[in-house]
Amino acid sequence: FETICDNLRLDEQSSHTHSTCMNRAFLLLTGVVLLPSCTMAPAYEPKSASDLGVPDQWSVPAAPERADLTRWWQSFDDPVLGQLVEQAAQSNLDLAQALARLRQAREALVISRASLLPSANASANYNRTEPFRGGDTTQTLPDGSIVTIGSSGRDSISLGLDASYQLDLFGGVRSSVDASRAQYEGAGFDYATVLLSVQSEVARNYVLARAYQAQIENAQANLAIQDDNLEIAGFRVQAGLVSSLDAEQARASRAQTAASLPQIEQQYNAAVSRIGVLTGQAPGALKDMLATPKPIPQGPEDIAAGIPADVLRQRPDVRSAERNLAAATAQIGVSRAELFPALSIGGSLSASAASIGNVLDTITGSLFARLSQLIFDGGRTSAQIRSAQAGAEGAFAGYRLTVLNALEDVENALVALRTAGERERQFAIALDAASTSALLARDQYRTGLTDFTTLNAQEASLISARNGLVQARADKANALIALYTALGGGWDSTVTPTAPQ
Repeated sequence: FETICDNLRLDEQSSHTHSTCMNRAFLLLTGVVLLPSCTMAPAYEPKSASDLGVPDQWSVPAAPERADLTRWWQSFDDPVLGQLVEQAAQSNLDLAQALARLRQAREALVISRASLLPSANASANYNRTEPFRGGDTTQTLPDGSIVTIGSSGRDSISLGLDASYQLDLFGGVRSSVDASRAQYEGAGFDYATVLLSVQSEVARNYVLARAYQAQIENAQANLAIQDDNLEIAGFRVQAGLVSSLDAEQARASRAQTAASLPQIEQQYNAAVSRIGVLTGQAPGALKDMLATPKPIPQGPEDIAAGIPADVLRQRPDVRSAERNLAAATAQIGVSRAELFPALSIGGSLSASAASIGNVLDTITGSLFARLSQLIFDGGRTSAQIRSAQAGAEGAFAGYRLTVLNALEDVENALVALRTAGERERQFAIALDAASTSALLARDQYRTGLTDFTTLNAQEASLISARNGLVQARADKANALIALYTALGGGWDSTVTPTAPQ
């Protein structure tokens, strides 16, 4: 400030006082603080569909009005499924970890924002000085007399206040805040991505559990039929109508069907255990809840799938990739700002006394301004800029890849849904025909009009058709779940997820 004042004085005889000069200096620095700072980050704009490599003609079937997919599991009209999905959204531990990462990103943004504000520190010190040894000392006066001088300790108290402010002249701090904000928003979309994944996995395992229950029922029904076949074959062997070959074939077929039951039960138990873990519970916590068999949930035949623009807006992983690109772009500005001058201002106040009552009697202060400029660092800053630029290019490539993967998910889910529906229709026809054929073959075997090999083949076709129909229905339900997830269903895309306070 003294140097600035010297430059502002016209001459030693000026009528301006020193205090007026100090005011001018303060106004000058204030003007510097208030100067609009520029940013070194490249201008960022959201990318268009063509920039991301989305074909102009790419589209998926869409209904006249797009369906609300926020709570897509309700379209299956299965209260148990809805309860499990919503319970997982509240208690899943993967979601708890994602929420913790979201909270960390929020605090990182708070830390970055703090760099835009001045910092201040206060200090207080108390010191007492005692004599090193002895208590009293003696002194001989000129007249020869001796006096005793008491030696006691001394107290000192000091208070201090320091403040500093880094001026963001070239936008390095603001670019850092922009990057942190984009990372925070990206963490919110990452949380939504985990949420959609958990919802999808709960629904998929629920469909598997119901499918395994249906397969167990099929196997048990087949066992009952094969018991009858074994009994009929035994009667015919005892009557001498057929050889024991028929009875052995019947016994072998029943044993093979019985052998398939433990494997299906193991798969059913694995699906139920998986749902338990996904809902934040022990693996066996849901066995009683799911013990009663229910049909495989079937959703609507037609849904409004949307168009690529909807996918780009609905998918949280796509929006997270876009935020990662924004953060990487802002980091370029952080690195570039290192090449330009840095200006900081600050000041301090201090007071000291022998007692607390007098500590504010004398206060001294100082002000400073510091300007620094990078001259040589061996290419470190330039390398950081190039690294940030490479990071932005990589983030853009990742953004494009995420978009293409999203479109691939939609395309695959649509094809899977269509083919599963066709398989369901064909297996329904096959089941009807196989049931009729098995009944006719059984009646003919009873009357001796056909052999057991023919009956056994018809029974095998019936078992295959039953299990094929169950599998086709499960595949259709899972394809619909995959399509809902591929379209970004399961969250409110109009709101960016934020960490709770």
